[in-house]
Amino acid sequence: MRTPKEPKVGLEVGLDFAREWVEFVDPADGEHIVRADLTWLLSSWTCIFGRGCHGILQDRPDDGCCSHGAFFTDSDDEKRTKRFAEQLTPQTWQHAKKGRKGTVTIDELDGKPARRTRTVDGACIFLNRPGFEGGTGCALHALALRTGRHPLETKPDVCWQLPVRRAQDWVDRPDGSRVLVSTITEFDRRSWGEGGHELHWWCSSAPEAHIARERLYEGYGPEITALIGEAAYAELARLCAARAERGLVAPHPATAPHGTAGGRPTETAREPAAPN
Repeated sequence: MRTPKEPKVGLEVGLDFAREWVEFVDPADGEHIVRADLTWLLSSWTCIFGRGCHGILQDRPDDGCCSHGAFFTDSDDEKRTKRFAEQLTPQTWQHAKKGRKGTVTIDELDGKPARRTRTVDGACIFLNRPGFEGGTGCALHALALRTGRHPLETKPDVCWQLPVRRAQDWVDRPDGSRVLVSTITEFDRRSWGEGGHELHWWCSSAPEAHIARERLYEGYGPEITALIGEAAYAELARLCAARAERGLVAPHPATAPHGTAGGRPTETAREPAAPN
């Protein structure tokens, strides 16, 4: 088994630290249990793509986490992404010409064949590079912003979920009942598998990315709602607010006392990674 590398001092905190959790029944479904990581959800993480992101590959900070393309969760995810890609033009998508010949390739995930977005010149085919007149960043993300949509509608699932991780398991309880348990937590380096320890940098454990004024559960409200449902998110938000008022026993080590980050005032709100 590969021994995890220690994160670079000053750039990331360690992977092992105390976390606080809350578990509750989904108000809309008595057979759905949500188990949520309050340490992560009450952190001040925000995406800093184009604003200090170091990138997952050394010497490619402009790629952010888009260097390897995005694996599709299922055929619906792929079809939806392709449908929105059809709305892109050469003026808004740097690699439109290549993309019209195909945006998907076959790779391997967990030892099985898996479909993901193609890469062009070392990064996802949908990533517009610095200097492109249509703007730097994800072309699908920019499409959402231009058309009044949320980016979770236009981008592959994994792209809008990161760095929030949802795991779902059916659990048989001692009384014979069976429930679906949805765990909401941080998508840290370990969540990538062994390769996660080889990433040049990962934002969830980097104090540089914990600079939002609002808590993650607030800034990522639409994404978490899409993962667990409206009623469950409303209850989660209530519990998060109550815990924040009382104060966490185990705050995220990358998040400074709320309102500051490394001695600097935090941002007024979370902004998704948007093209410049």
